[in-house]
Amino acid sequence: MADSEPPMTRFPVPDVEELPADLQERIEEETEEAGFTPNVFPAMAYRPQQARAFFDYHDALLEETALEREEIEMIVVTISGVNDCLYCVVAHGALVRIYAQAPRLADQLATDYRSAEINEKHRAMLDLAVKLTEEPAAVEEDDIERLLDHGFSREAVWDIGAVTSFYNLSNRMAHLTDMRPNEEFYTIGR
Repeated sequence: MADSEPPMTRFPVPDVEELPADLQERIEEETEEAGFTPNVFPAMAYRPQQARAFFDYHDALLEETALEREEIEMIVVTISGVNDCLYCVVAHGALVRIYAQAPRLADQLATDYRSAEINEKHRAMLDLAVKLTEEPAAVEEDDIERLLDHGFSREAVWDIGAVTSFYNLSNRMAHLTDMRPNEEFYTIGR
């Protein structure tokens, strides 16, 4: 993948300098923190008001959560693998490697979480995330009770559902736009 490849190919990528000031600031902050501009930021900024809502909800999922950050990233990579979302598998795979301090885990989760090197609690968490992704109407009280039996609080179960739902949206937008992962994500944490 060439460095000059655009963040997405099916819609025009906005010029950051022409975006509203708050989005410019957000993109600058993310660029400073990561050392590069994650492609999701300029891509989603194509629709500024929607981008604000998207990033605000993302931030809320990270700030008000009963889950550990590695658990959030494990969910994202697993459902992104189910959804064949290259951008999120690669970008959040890097975050799994960082937060879980497990260089092989992201690849395992993206291809077959059932055989990944995880404990039964996390397998139950991912079972619900995948079920909510593939068969949302099939989710029942028993699924929630199973997570409670594994030690998750009701708030954590909510958070598992919220992260799963948000990233199903994100995966679908990445497919629609043909969002491309930054080259940097492939090597982070390896």
